[in-house]
Amino acid sequence: MRRSRIDRKTSETDIRLALTIEGTGRSEIDTGCGFMDHMLELFARHGRFDLFIQCDGDTGVDYHHSVEDIGIALGQAFVDALDDKKGIVRYADMVLPMDEALMLCAVDISGRGCLGFHVEMPTEKVGNMDTELVKEFFLAFTRNADVTLHFRELAGENTHHIIEAMFKAFGRVMSGACAIDEKFSEEIPSTKGVL
Repeated sequence: MRRSRIDRKTSETDIRLALTIEGTGRSEIDTGCGFMDHMLELFARHGRFDLFIQCDGDTGVDYHHSVEDIGIALGQAFVDALDDKKGIVRYADMVLPMDEALMLCAVDISGRGCLGFHVEMPTEKVGNMDTELVKEFFLAFTRNADVTLHFRELAGENTHHIIEAMFKAFGRVMSGACAIDEKFSEEIPSTKGVL
């Protein structure tokens, strides 16, 4: 079973994170930001990951440091859990509808951190979280997970639904790309022999 535990402590945040790739979608998440908790619960549930996150951050300032550092820790957890990436499918994509929102999400567990973010947020906040932090989370994740991740909004008017579609799709594509292809379980899916 592929799993990882990351402890990250800075002067701004103290994060404890545990990830099981072959999970059941269980989560226990406390980031200090209710909206982010909900998005990460959706990610775990739709990706069938078991995910534990406890973050004590400087939320009296804002949520920036907490959201960014959780992205860093989650990216590091995937790198650790996937080890040499032997046997993984590597690529996955989907188009996910969420009421009036329609989101394309694609991932390549490539060994190269890159984010394509083609999403317009109709509002500056959802609850008390700045919507610009969604991009900051995914930038931190891709840089630390060494994955190429693309989002393209195909339709959407409701900011909450746009972001919810992103996190549900993110869970599904990460799960699909991390899955083991039994026909090639002893191979690294790259002509380079390394990811």
